[in-house]
Amino acid sequence: MMHAAKVYTTLDDWIAHEAIPFSPDAGPDFNAAVDTVIDSLDGAVDVLGFGEALHGGEEVLVLRNQLFQRLVEAHGYSAIAIESSFSQGPIVNAYVLGRGPASYEAVQDAGFSHGFGTSAANRALVEWMRHYNTDPAHQMKIQFYGFDSPTDMIADSPRRILHVALDYLSSVDKTLGQEYRERIDPLLGQDAAWENPDAALDPTQAIGRTPQASALRIETEELISELRMQRPALVMQSDESRYLEAVHYAVMARQLLNYHATLAQPSAKRPARLLGIRAAMMAENLTYIVSREQGRGKVLAFAHNSHLKRGKVQWQWGNEEIHWWPVGSHLHELFGRRYAVIGSAVGSSPANGIGQPEAGTLEARFTSAGGPGLFIPTHQGQGLPAEEIAALPIRSGSQKNRSYTEPLNGHSFTDFDWLAILDTATYNGWGHF
Repeated sequence: MMHAAKVYTTLDDWIAHEAIPFSPDAGPDFNAAVDTVIDSLDGAVDVLGFGEALHGGEEVLVLRNQLFQRLVEAHGYSAIAIESSFSQGPIVNAYVLGRGPASYEAVQDAGFSHGFGTSAANRALVEWMRHYNTDPAHQMKIQFYGFDSPTDMIADSPRRILHVALDYLSSVDKTLGQEYRERIDPLLGQDAAWENPDAALDPTQAIGRTPQASALRIETEELISELRMQRPALVMQSDESRYLEAVHYAVMARQLLNYHATLAQPSAKRPARLLGIRAAMMAENLTYIVSREQGRGKVLAFAHNSHLKRGKVQWQWGNEEIHWWPVGSHLHELFGRRYAVIGSAVGSSPANGIGQPEAGTLEARFTSAGGPGLFIPTHQGQGLPAEEIAALPIRSGSQKNRSYTEPLNGHSFTDFDWLAILDTATYNGWGHF
């Protein structure tokens, strides 16, 4: 439940009275800390975001694993969705449910994007979920999802996503499915042309506005329209879950084609539009995931702080500063009180090129309060000294890990409901944003 915030005259008073020290491996003490966090949130929360301050910090992932375990065991969470490709997630989920491949090695590349499958903490998460699901005492099986768009620096060919929808349609209505396949497949061309890495920076290398690509966008719209018109018959001959999955994949293909079209359009706004489309796709994926889990449980969404925060993102792109609305801002509008988010921070991380925080910064104040970690509620800034928040110095960033883009600042109070601070973090080998 929500509690009225106390009034503090200084930030140090706030930290002294409300910080909850923890260690991820402290057992009952850690569980009690998580329980306090969850009990403070609105009971209507359906999706809880947990952001990481940087990619590559292994301790943040370990904290996420322990948090998810407690959420499953004590707070009605049935799924985790991480910043990995939505379309690859079902491969890992099949493994988690005891289907498909018999070893993690068989899914670590195909089931994750960005190389995230090589992380020891991600493997530990998946193996714990699989072990949990094998226990017959756990009748409700927990699920694994990716919720990232198939874009990032290299955008996927739309073939795989479109074929999910086409395969469904063919399985229910062979004639109709074949008709759409014959209209769509010739327009797909070669996957390598869609996935040309040079297109990320050079719009002349992108094919998203060719006559074929434009025709494919129209055919994809026709496919979506057909699926929606035929909903009663399709659901009757299959089931609602399979039908909704097919529609979601078709809509995702449309968004992916829009992304490719933007890639091919020279414009000063191009980087911000691409990132904005990605964020909107991620939000749509999470909305779909929450709908799938409705009646089963709640969802923990894990991604970079900059994806899950409520406020607008500011990012340096070459000599320009670009802005876009991240996933968290969409979820805030879509879910209202049903969305809450925990941001994270680290004190220092030599392995990631992050030195000791400068005096007066939030990171310096938090780490001096004792650790190795702590949770603290932001109260959305209510009851806290506004002038001191506005004057907060910002700690220096990292020249080594490019994903460490946003140290804590005054906006962190409204971007997040709680903060999780770790004294330090090691580097596990990847740092994509």
